[in-house]
Amino acid sequence: MQKVENNKVFYRKMIFIGIPVVFQNLISIGLNLIDTLMIGLLGEQELAAVGAANQVYFIFTVSLFGLYSGAAVYTAQYWGAKDIGGVRKMLGIDYVVGFIFAITVSVIAFLFAPNIIFMFSKDPAVIEFGVQYIRIACFSYIFSGISSAISYNSRAIQNLKVPTMINAAALCVNAVLNTLLIFGIGGFPELGVRGAAIATLIARVFEFCALLLFIYTRKEHPFKTGFKELFSFDRSHFSRVMKTAVPVVFTEGSWALSVSLIFAAYGMLGTSALAVSQVANVICEMLQSVYFGVGNATAMLIGETLGQGNKETAYLNGKKAVKVTWILNIVMTVLMILLSKPVAGIYNFSGETNRLLIITLIAMALTITPKMLAYIYLVGILRAGGDTFFCMKLELIVNMCIQVPLAYFAVLVLHTSLPLTMLIIEIGSLIKAAFCVPRYRSRKWLNIVTDSAEESR
Repeated sequence: MQKVENNKVFYRKMIFIGIPVVFQNLISIGLNLIDTLMIGLLGEQELAAVGAANQVYFIFTVSLFGLYSGAAVYTAQYWGAKDIGGVRKMLGIDYVVGFIFAITVSVIAFLFAPNIIFMFSKDPAVIEFGVQYIRIACFSYIFSGISSAISYNSRAIQNLKVPTMINAAALCVNAVLNTLLIFGIGGFPELGVRGAAIATLIARVFEFCALLLFIYTRKEHPFKTGFKELFSFDRSHFSRVMKTAVPVVFTEGSWALSVSLIFAAYGMLGTSALAVSQVANVICEMLQSVYFGVGNATAMLIGETLGQGNKETAYLNGKKAVKVTWILNIVMTVLMILLSKPVAGIYNFSGETNRLLIITLIAMALTITPKMLAYIYLVGILRAGGDTFFCMKLELIVNMCIQVPLAYFAVLVLHTSLPLTMLIIEIGSLIKAAFCVPRYRSRKWLNIVTDSAEESR
């Protein structure tokens, strides 16, 4: 009876935390999807250009995810131990590191825009459009960095309702401004890809301001505090947090870099392949948002449980999350195959490019199971238990030493098509899953990292 009750509590909390995370991810992806849909109407070159330019933002956001989710191991355990001061210090650490990182990436993106786009396409028109986009959109990284810190920490304290509504409002702002500025509707200038970049920048500024307004107008919000408490962490505390977070940054950063290098390999197959892979990735990411909800909810629940000093419950929570992932694998694979033709019908591509898009979406559907099994173990379970160094080693080796070489071997040596290249690359995900299962069963990943959590045992 107790087991049944524990299962109910776990699944209830997973839904409570997971659904807002799914919406947050859908909204975030929606910003890119809106750009992809509307710019796709301009042509394949414009779409390929924005896809290449967004690789910088992709690496940036994934690296931030590594930083914030690594630090969230502490935040969740502080929250489980009811240590609000610890939660606020973690937010302060995220603010500082996120802001410095955002400034750095923005400057690099602005100064080296032509070189960045050239890595993905040698087409002069694609490079020109990409530079136009990135030199405006890069300013949004600063606002996005702080907003992401608030969003990720909101997940850790299981307070996501209003932040999710703000994310949705930002999506609406972006959609409206995209319509007006890309195509010059309602007396606005027709700016094409530059209009999309301006719309994205304004939407990110709106999101940033709205989140801060929400926190500081709420009387008892856990994040509502002054500069003194936010930044009261000492050097030893900062070092301990970074010891956990930095391996996650390297993990996520290497994964993002590998994805971008693979995207560059697709570019060698031509502008059409680059445009198709951009569309296919966005659609796949939308479906995978459900997994992100499950993964984030699992990580927060495992962290909270470890914060209460209960390792056995944390282990069993991981087992339940894997079962949920297997069910989702079946549903999402079938759904993506069914969506392949309707999605292809949205874009104004040539007949040959449309056929390539349909086959590519079906191929990506087949990769969901190995990819998401590896994801739930690495991000939802092992990392949540503080086993970040193991995750870093596995990701670095597989991403950079197996998947990237496989991509270039398939394209340059085997001369495979885009869909077949994608299938070959996912051998890496099978390898990750194969190493994660015994690591999970060993229980070596179960670590209590905060003093507050140790005291609550």
